[in-house]
Formats: sequence, C-alpha cells, structure tokens
Amino acid sequence: MLKYVLLGALSYQPLTGYQLKQFVDNTTKHFWFAQTSQIYRTLKEIEEAKLAVSEVQEQDKRPDRRLYHITQTGRDDLKAWLIQPMTTVEPTKDALVIRLFFAKQMDKDSLLTQLKLQRTLHQQQLLLYRTEIIRQIETSRAQHPELDRDAQFWDMARRNGELAEEYYIRWLDETIQRIEAMPD
Repeated sequence: MLKYVLLGALSYQPLTGYQLKQFVDNTTKHFWFAQTSQIYRTLKEIEEAKLAVSEVQEQDKRPDRRLYHITQTGRDDLKAWLIQPMTTVEPTKDALVIRLFFAKQMDKDSLLTQLKLQRTLHQQQLLLYRTEIIRQIETSRAQHPELDRDAQFWDMARRNGELAEEYYIRWLDETIQRIEAMPD
C-alpha cells in the first residue's frame, strides 16, 4: 500500500525522500502512515520496478539529495491499482480493543483511566479533522487552483476521519458507562 501512497504523491510533482516523508506526515498519516525507513525501502523497490526514476542533485554546503520522478509505467500502475475494485473489507488493528477484549485481568480503575485517556486523544484528533486539516486543504486549494478537484477528494478522506472519530468517541462513552456500572 505504501507504494501507492508514494506513487500518488509523486503524481503531483517530483519529490525527495524527505519531502515524501513530510507528505505522508501531513496528509495520509491519518489513514496510512509510514516510518522513514519504510519510505526509503519502498522508494528503492519502486525505482527497481521502473515505476519512478531518481536523479541526484548537488547542493552547496549541504549533502546531495535524490529527487524522484514518477514514470509513465508508475502512472499506469497507480491508475490500474486505483480502478481495481476492492472486493473485501480490510481488516483493522486496534490495540485498545485488544486490551479491552482481555480487560478482565485489569482492575476497573486502570481500565477506566486508559479509556478516558483514549477519549481525550480521540477528541483531539476530531478537533484536528475539523480545524487544521480543513485549513490545510483550503490553503492548498487557494495556492493551487488547479488542484480544486483533488482538494474535494482530500476533503472526502478528511470527512471519513472525522466520522470515524465521532463513532469512536461514542463507542468509548458507551464503554466507559458500561464499565462504570459494573460491580468492582
């Protein structure tokens, strides 16, 4: 999947590995994140598959940098992946739900503390979706009017995150209430 995140980013403009990490951290990390080492490993694979090419750019007083360009083969691969129907529901991983599943082994107060902390964190994430991410999308749209259609899709992805956080907070509220009502 990271391969397509990187190809998607490169479809906008050539970028360095560092810039690709920034792209992921500022955009897709809310639904697909990656460590720096994963990005560079995937870039190597992408280049070996001829989906992108790179060039070394010399810099004065700084280390040289490698700039990646998507190839037509890379654009074709990205498009083929995008149009391929998803025929299954992707499984999710949620460490909090695993902890809850085995929570019989925890004391009630520790469990409630963890759940309430998670509620606070999810409220912060919800606020981020409702403010900062909207601002980022609108700034990009204003600076690059040619990306207006892209910005509409970015906002649809943002809205998915917003609704997911609303659901998760609601679930946490119900879970906290049920646990509070349990005998010690």
